[in-house]
Amino acid sequence: MLVILLAHAVATALAPLLVHRWGRLAFYPLALVPLASLVWVVLNWPAAGGARTAEVSWVPELSMDISLRFDALAAIMSVLVLGIGALVLFYCADYFHHHDGHTEKRLPSFAAELVAFSGAMFGLVTSDNMLVLYVFWELTTVLSFLLVGHYAERATSRRAATQALLVTTFGGLAMLVGIIVLGNMAGTYMLSELISAPPTGAAASVGVVLVLVGALSKSAIVPMHFWLPGAMAAPTPVSAYLHAAAMVKAGVYLIARLTPGFADLPPWRPTVITLGVLTMLLAGWRAIREYDLKLILAFGTVSQLGLITVMVGAGGKDMMLAGLAMLCAHAMFKAALFMVVGIIDHATGTRDIRRLAWLGTRSPALYVIAIGAVASLAALPPFLGFVAKEADFETVLHSPTLGAAAPFVLAAIAVGSVFTTVYSLRVLVGAFGRKGLPKPSRRVAEMHRIPTGFFAAPAILAAAGLVFGLWPDRLDSMLDGYADTVPGGEEYHLALWHGLGLPLLLSVVVLAAGTAMFFGRARLRRWRTVRQPLGNADHIYDAAVRKLDLLSVRLTAITQRGSIPATQSAILTTLVVVPAIALALGARNNPDLALWDSPLQVVVGLVILAAALGAMVMRNRLAAVLLVGVTGYGCGAIFAFHGAPDLALTQFLVETLMLVIFVLVLRTLPAEADRTHIRRYRWPRAVLALAVGATVTTLGVYAMAARSGNPIAALIPDAAYERGHGANAVNVLLVDIRAWDTMGEIMVLLVAATGVASMVFRHRRFGIAPRVSDVGQPDVGRLPASLNNSPGIGDITWLRGSELRDPRHRSLVLEVATRIIFPLIMVLSAYFFFAGHNTPGGGFAGGLTAGLALVLRYLAGGRYELGETLPLDAGKILGAGLCLSAGTALASLLVGAPALSSALIEIDVPVLGTVKFVTALLFDLGVYLVVVGLVLDVLRSLGARIDVEMAPKADTVRAR
Repeated sequence: MLVILLAHAVATALAPLLVHRWGRLAFYPLALVPLASLVWVVLNWPAAGGARTAEVSWVPELSMDISLRFDALAAIMSVLVLGIGALVLFYCADYFHHHDGHTEKRLPSFAAELVAFSGAMFGLVTSDNMLVLYVFWELTTVLSFLLVGHYAERATSRRAATQALLVTTFGGLAMLVGIIVLGNMAGTYMLSELISAPPTGAAASVGVVLVLVGALSKSAIVPMHFWLPGAMAAPTPVSAYLHAAAMVKAGVYLIARLTPGFADLPPWRPTVITLGVLTMLLAGWRAIREYDLKLILAFGTVSQLGLITVMVGAGGKDMMLAGLAMLCAHAMFKAALFMVVGIIDHATGTRDIRRLAWLGTRSPALYVIAIGAVASLAALPPFLGFVAKEADFETVLHSPTLGAAAPFVLAAIAVGSVFTTVYSLRVLVGAFGRKGLPKPSRRVAEMHRIPTGFFAAPAILAAAGLVFGLWPDRLDSMLDGYADTVPGGEEYHLALWHGLGLPLLLSVVVLAAGTAMFFGRARLRRWRTVRQPLGNADHIYDAAVRKLDLLSVRLTAITQRGSIPATQSAILTTLVVVPAIALALGARNNPDLALWDSPLQVVVGLVILAAALGAMVMRNRLAAVLLVGVTGYGCGAIFAFHGAPDLALTQFLVETLMLVIFVLVLRTLPAEADRTHIRRYRWPRAVLALAVGATVTTLGVYAMAARSGNPIAALIPDAAYERGHGANAVNVLLVDIRAWDTMGEIMVLLVAATGVASMVFRHRRFGIAPRVSDVGQPDVGRLPASLNNSPGIGDITWLRGSELRDPRHRSLVLEVATRIIFPLIMVLSAYFFFAGHNTPGGGFAGGLTAGLALVLRYLAGGRYELGETLPLDAGKILGAGLCLSAGTALASLLVGAPALSSALIEIDVPVLGTVKFVTALLFDLGVYLVVVGLVLDVLRSLGARIDVEMAPKADTVRAR
C-alpha cells in the first residue's frame, strides 16, 4: 500500500516532465501507475473478515501515524479508484488530441493533478487513522478545485471550482471537529477500533452528525448538492473520474465505513435516510428538465448518490450488499456515459440534445457503447444496473432496520427510478436518435472523425456492466466480505433472476412508467412551471455568498477605517479587556513575586523605562525608533542576566536587524511627525500602552503562580542531550523536540517576505538584486546625475558596487571597515550555525548574523553592492531552505523514524578522532537559508527597490 502511494507521488512529480516531452501521449505511461496498482489490489484481495495493515510512524504524540488498512471495503473502492483512474488517463490521450502539450499550457499540471488525485483517493479509502484520512480528504478537495478550474480563463470554471471548494471545505472542517470529538471519546483515532467499540451518548451523536456533514457535502447530498452540477465546467475526464467514480464516492464510502458502528445512534438513520431520499427525488426531477448532456448526467449522479446513501447507511447486511452493488454499477455506467458525452462534445462541439440528430447513424460504435451504459443506468436486464436495482427493491422491502418506514422508502426509490428511466431515454434518444429529421443536424453533419482509441475506455466500462450482470456471483463474493461485518438483515445474494415477485413487478412498472413519461413528454410539458417549485439551491448559494461579501465589507468598514493606529488600538484594547475580565472572574493563585534579583536588573529596567518615555514624547521618527531599540536591547540584557544567552543573542540580532529595516522604511517618510496629531492622541495612546504593559505583566505573574506540577523545563536539558544529542537545550528544542513549531515559524517568515516584497514590487516578485552589469535596465535605474560631476573619494575602490554610487553618499571609512569586518562576521555566522547544537547559536542566530553582514555591505556599497555580494535569487534561497527543512522530515520517514527526528552519526577521522554529526543540522541549515533569504528579500525590496524610486526625486531636489 505504501508502495502504491509512493508510486503515485513519483508519477505526479514526473507527469509535467513527461507531458512536456511527449505531449498528450504521456498519459499512456501515466495510466500504467494506477493499472499496476490495480493488479496488486486484485492479487492481494483480502480474505473474508481479514485485512492487511501497514504503518509508518509520523507524529505519534499527535496521533498522526500513517496507518493503512486494506480490507474488503477498501479493496472494492480501490478497484473503482484505480481501475477507472487508469481508463480515464488512457482516455485523456485522445481527449486532448487537439490540445497537446505544445498548445495546452496547463496540460502538464492537469496530468500531475489527475495522477495525484488517484493516489489521494487510494490513501483516503485505505487510511485507518481518521486524522490521516482527513488529510487525504482535504487533498482531494484541493485537487478537485484545481481540476474543475482547469480552464481558468473561463468565468464559469472559476466559479464552479470556487463553489466546490467552499462547500466541500466547509463540510470537511465540520467533519474534522466530529473526528476529534469521536477520537477523544473513544481514546483512539483508528477507524477499526472506533467502529468495533463505538462511543455513545449525546457527545457521540454530535460528533457523528458533524462527520456526516462532511460526508454528505462530499457526495453532493441535499442541501449541499448544487456544487456537483456546477462542476461540469471541468474537462470531461474530470467529470468521468471525480464526479462519477471517485471523489463523490468518498462521502458514500465514509458512510458505509461508519454504518456498522454508528447506524444505531439516534441521529444516524433519520439524517441519512431523509436526506438521501430527498436528494434522489429532487435531483431526478431536475435531470429530466435539462438539455445539456453533462448536466443531465450530473443531476442523475446526484440522484443516484442519494439512493446509494440510503442503502449503505440504513444498516443491515443485505442493504449494505445492495448498496455496494449499486455503487459499483453506478461507477461503471456513469463513468462510461461521461466519456461518451466527452466524445460527442469533442466530435460535434456541442452537448445540447436539441442540436444533435442522427448521431447514432453517423457513429454506430459509439451508439452501441452508449446503449450498453444506458441500459445499465435504466436497470435493464441483463446488465449490472438491473441486478443492483432488484437488490435495492428486495432488501428495502424486507429490511428490519427501516421498520415502518420501509414502504415509504420503497415508494421513493420507485419514483426516483422512474425519473432515472426518463433521463436515461433522454440521453440515448436526445444524443443519438433521428428525432424525425430527414438528415443529420448541422453539428452532426460537420462532426470530426472520432479516433478509434477514443472508444476503448467507455467500451470496457460498458462491457463490464454486462459481464457482471450476467455473472454477478463473483461480484457478490467480493462485496459479501464487507457486508458480513454489518449486523442485522437477512441473507441475500446478487443474482440476475430471483423469480417472480414484487421487486420484478416494481422493475416492470418503473420501466413502463418511465417510458410512458418520456414519450408523453409533450403533454407533461404543459405542467412544467418556469419557477422551480422547491427553489434553486445554486441561486441560494449565490445569494448567501453576496450577503457574506456585503457583511464582510460592512464589518471591515467598521473595524478597519484605513488607519493603522486605529486598527492597532482596537487590537490592543481587546488584548487588555478580554484577559482582564477572564482573570477577574476566574480562579487564580496568589503570586509569589520578586521584583528583582540583582541591582543590575534595576539599572537596566530604569534605562528601559526612560527609553520608553522618551519614545512617547519624541517627534523625530528616527529618534523614537532608536529609543524603542534601546528597550529591545534592554530586554536582551535581562535575558543575559537570567542565564539565557541564546535568547539574549537572538534578541540583540533581531533588534539590530529591525532597526535597520525601520531606518530603510523611514527614508520615505517625513523626518518628524505632525505636532497637532501627536498632542491630540499622545495621552490616550500612553494610557493604552500602560494598560497593555500592565495586563501582560499581570498575566505573566499569575500564569507562573498557576503552575501546580513540576515544570517541564527541568527535564529539557537531559532530554536535549539524550534524545537530541546536543548540550544547547534551546537549539535542540527548535530543531528536534519542537521542530514542528519551527517549521511553522519559517513558513511565517516566507509569508512575511512575500508580503513585504508584494507591497513594493508591482511585477517580478523575486529576482537577483541589481549588479554593476545591470546598470541602465528599467527595473534597476539609471546612474546618478552627479556621478561624473562631483569629486570622488579617490582612485581606490574598496567595494565594487560603490563605483556606481553618488560620491556624496560614500564613506571611505565605512567601505574600508566593511571590507575588513564582513569576512569576520560571516565566519562568526558559520560558527553560530555549526556550534549552535552545543553552545549559544544555531541556524536562526547564524542566519541573522549573515543577514546583518549583508546589511552592512548594502549600507556601505549601495544597491549594486548587494547584488555583487550575493548574486542569488532570494526566492530560490527561501525555497531551498524550506525544501531542506521539509526534506528532513521525509528523510526520517524513509529510515523508519518519526518525522523530524534526528539521528547521531559518528565518524572516525584520522588525527581529529571521532566526529559526531547530528542530522538535525540539515534542518537547521534550512532555517539558516530561510533567514538569509528573508533578509536579502527585504533589502532588495525596502532597500534597492526604494533606492530606484527615490533617485529621480533626489535628482529633482538637487536641480532645484
